[in-house]
Amino acid sequence: MARPENTEFELQGVNHLALVCKDMARTVAFYRDVLGMALIKTIELPRGMGQHFFFDLGNGDSLAFFWFPNAPEAQPGIASAKRGPLPGVSAHGSMNHIAINVSAEKIDEYHRKLKAKGIECSRVINHDESPAQASLEQTPSTFVRSIYFYDPDGIALEFAAWTRELPKEGDVAHEPASAFDAARYRELAPAK
Repeated sequence: MARPENTEFELQGVNHLALVCKDMARTVAFYRDVLGMALIKTIELPRGMGQHFFFDLGNGDSLAFFWFPNAPEAQPGIASAKRGPLPGVSAHGSMNHIAINVSAEKIDEYHRKLKAKGIECSRVINHDESPAQASLEQTPSTFVRSIYFYDPDGIALEFAAWTRELPKEGDVAHEPASAFDAARYRELAPAK
């Protein structure tokens, strides 16, 4: 049976599924040490916001986890990110957003196409190694380019395009935080 063809976008599968965990060290121990998934990228989020780690799922696909020190405890029914220009914090065990892999050569075209279809979306965000960890322009350290948008139910979606292979030297450079580290991260976060 032939696969149906998408005539709108040349989607290439799931880039990464980003979930939220309560304890990054425990999550790394399970996914890397128990399931054998390679840890391919670690990110220490700016201003004490937490961490973002990526595991290799094979076939170029990744499973990612956020650890937010200020995240609410897991609560049934609170399973998606707070809606904003970019997905916000969500509860432990929830789904933050779904990133769909697209070609780096097509991401600017797809941004225009989403806007032409009336879909409210972010600018193309270039995730990089700068202090802000994102730029509107590509930099030498850009590792993925993203467009964020939402489905009709408010589920956060992302078109994501890797710009280079992971991991490379320095990509896995952070110790995983545990639930016991939350107070230290809260001290780094800006006052509200």
